[in-house]
Amino acid sequence: MKFMPFLMGTCAATLLAGQAMAATTLTIATVNNGDMIRMQKLTDDFKAKNPDIDVEWVTMEENVLRQKVTTDIATKGGQYDIMTIGTYEVPIWAKQGWLVPLDDLGAGYDVDDLLPAIRGGLTYEDKLYAAPFYGESSMVMYRTDLFEKAGLEMPDAPSWDFIAEAARKITDKSNEIYGICLRGKAGWGENMAFLTATANSFGARWFDQDWEPQFDTDPWKETLTFYIDLMKDAGPPGASSNGFNENLALFQTGKCGMWIDATVAASFVTNPEESQVADKVGFALAPDNGLGKRGNWLWAWSLAVPAGSEKSEAAQKFIAWATGKDYAKLVAEKEGWANVPPGTRSSLYANADYQEAAPFAEMTLESIKAADPNDPTVDPVPYVGVQFVAIPEFQGIGTAVGQQFSAALAGQISPEQALQNAQTLTEREMKRSGYIK
Repeated sequence: MKFMPFLMGTCAATLLAGQAMAATTLTIATVNNGDMIRMQKLTDDFKAKNPDIDVEWVTMEENVLRQKVTTDIATKGGQYDIMTIGTYEVPIWAKQGWLVPLDDLGAGYDVDDLLPAIRGGLTYEDKLYAAPFYGESSMVMYRTDLFEKAGLEMPDAPSWDFIAEAARKITDKSNEIYGICLRGKAGWGENMAFLTATANSFGARWFDQDWEPQFDTDPWKETLTFYIDLMKDAGPPGASSNGFNENLALFQTGKCGMWIDATVAASFVTNPEESQVADKVGFALAPDNGLGKRGNWLWAWSLAVPAGSEKSEAAQKFIAWATGKDYAKLVAEKEGWANVPPGTRSSLYANADYQEAAPFAEMTLESIKAADPNDPTVDPVPYVGVQFVAIPEFQGIGTAVGQQFSAALAGQISPEQALQNAQTLTEREMKRSGYIK
């Protein structure tokens, strides 16, 4: 019987070892975009390399994700070990001390390979606080067959006047073909991302140099009127409910002649397994109005670790895997080079295999380089950001304004009323926050 304690001790040790092996579970909050769904499918590769780390996904629609992660990090809720956040949140949250600096990504990560425009937006006081999973600007995606049929030729750098004329010309509502699909769903990162970037090209701005709201100016009236008239004439029904994913589905099923949206969509609209028009898609820069600014934005969906996380080491291992060079090779091996998450690394755009597989690569890179968050508008502004204003209050203000503009698109209020409401609510919030008296 003397061997029993030894055996019991061995069993207990084995049990404890097994528990230790499965001890770290990372809960990751992410958005329901195609590239993130693909990442979840490929997670077994990470687990094989890190058997002591398990992964649990919480996948949400864009507006819901933003609300949940903001509430969690501001209240120190601790629900998530890794958060998918954007270029807007990173510097603001880093300044608040809400994020862990990513200084444990491993020797082979090669931070210097990240595109300067993307890396800059995720850096605070010379430290990287989030790693980009994919980066994007926005551009025009269009149906080459519909343009050919209408006798139109898309310029590489179109004007808004050309886009509007072409959209109306190729619209065929009786056959459910709409000349243009644009975001209408309310949200600071949904319809306001598109409309703010568009407004820049019309000479509009959110605030003047004294932080006074500018929705009562002619450039904003011109922007919103142009957008609503165009969508009435050439847009799909129910456009006020359409965000990125809804318009992607419309385009892939052949119902949109043009779609101006995130460059990341290019791999999905040209994928023959997902898109009915894969071989009929062309690309152009986002439109301008001859004022020196194009209507394109700059964004990166990135992975970050909330401060106070007890799993920072494991979280950074996952982030290094998901945003590193080897992940690109993994996607290329499983699904082809065209489907590699775009817009983050210089090495991807220097890769001949990627250039050959991705007809949109050059236009994506050119669009990203063209966006300047430090000088986004025709007239000077006191803020940084192309399709957002990099102040903490913008999340609430931007969504409230987006609701007004979405209501105007739905015909519930006039564009004039929407702008008046936007001016009033923005003034009220800026006074409450101490920006203006």
